[in-house]
Amino acid sequence: MSMSINLNFYKEVPKTTEKDLLVRLSNSAKDEIFKEGGVRYLNISLPKDSKFTRRKYFLLVRRMIMAAKNVGAKRIIIDLNHKESLKIAKEKLREAKIDLKDAVKIFATNCLMANYKYVVYKETPKDGWNFVEEICFVGNVNAKIKEFLNEGVLIGESVNRTRDLANTPGGDMTPSILVEEIKKDIKGLPIVMNVLDEKEMQRLNMNAILAVGRGSDEESKFIVLEYWGTKKKENPIVLVGKGVTYDTGGLSIKLGDGMLGMNMDMSGGAAVLQTLILGAKLKLKKNIIALVPAVENGVSGKSYRPGDIIKSMSGKTIEVLNTDAEGRVILADALTYAKQYNPELVIDVATLTGAAIISVGDRANLIFSRDEKLIKNTQELGEKSGEYVWPLPMWEEYENDVKGSVGDVTNIHNKKNRQAGSIMGAVFLLQFAKDFKKWMHIDMAPRMEASSDEFLSSGAVGSPVRLLLEFLRK
Repeated sequence: MSMSINLNFYKEVPKTTEKDLLVRLSNSAKDEIFKEGGVRYLNISLPKDSKFTRRKYFLLVRRMIMAAKNVGAKRIIIDLNHKESLKIAKEKLREAKIDLKDAVKIFATNCLMANYKYVVYKETPKDGWNFVEEICFVGNVNAKIKEFLNEGVLIGESVNRTRDLANTPGGDMTPSILVEEIKKDIKGLPIVMNVLDEKEMQRLNMNAILAVGRGSDEESKFIVLEYWGTKKKENPIVLVGKGVTYDTGGLSIKLGDGMLGMNMDMSGGAAVLQTLILGAKLKLKKNIIALVPAVENGVSGKSYRPGDIIKSMSGKTIEVLNTDAEGRVILADALTYAKQYNPELVIDVATLTGAAIISVGDRANLIFSRDEKLIKNTQELGEKSGEYVWPLPMWEEYENDVKGSVGDVTNIHNKKNRQAGSIMGAVFLLQFAKDFKKWMHIDMAPRMEASSDEFLSSGAVGSPVRLLLEFLRK
């Protein structure tokens, strides 16, 4: 969780206490905290010999918040009248080609992201948590800048809410609980919510979702959110997210530490739901649909088995070779359900494969599409938003590797080997997405958790809410 950060504005530097930290920029080699005249200062280093980039700006903002938290500062004061800091800021932002609007929004969003820590289940320390509670801006801040700041705060809050949902232990975040949490999140917003239970899914032949969920005592749900921000005749963007609230691997059970963190296997679902909610809060003039099959992949006598043949909602049969490749199975029905909206664009988001982490580590999401323009745009928007992505191929030849011998399509490589694991997942999903005008798959397994050096707390990182928002804007 993150304490909400209050934004306040002053003409002159307010009277400071030991809980305050006055921030300035400098060309020094390293960050420095020092006391002068009873005031605590944080000098953020921006060496002249180091090229400044957009990526470095994201980290600079987070670095500032982390430094403040480490010394117990509750209030950060930014003096916009300080000539040296202002000069350095202008030079560096110009060097990184960041305009004022982006600079302000990025600042607010990353302040909230860095201020986050999931402490719901921890005992509160005697002196309280080290959260920054207030940021003060000293100088002339016009209404437009305040608007950009507030928008950045909304984005940061949405990212952090995504992290809250994903970080919650599986026992306290079942499909039914997820439904109730989203109901609270959309209260007062122009969003229509529909939740299909197992009987309704059975009626629609959503057998892929039902098969994965039947090994658990927790009832599966299919969450549908609709936001109609413009005329309904305009085709919507459909966001589809994997909502496995806990993944044991099923009968192809995960070993040892492999189950740790599997409460976060619903990160893709949390991200698409919160992205739509953010779109509604920002009053985007877009039609947006979010679809999340929410299941628990459990182990029992009712669990689906390796070798089972599932007739999906589309009519295609899925030959199950591994029950731990369950995310793509539930997304098959969700993609088929999406067709009724005649979408302009479909993006599915899932913590789909460990192979994605082997490919790119924890630095970027993998993306897959046969639309080269869409791939290029996504990479550009990734750099803009701070949600970095990298494409892998989806050549037609790969489709031979998921052709079933008994069913239509296998849920892993049909030779049961570990080759091209991420590509196999994407090519499987493609079999259910070929009717869409534009479709892209985001394998966000690499960005399920934060990297150790990006000045964010451990646990869920809230990816790729910022990237999806950029898509909605474009």
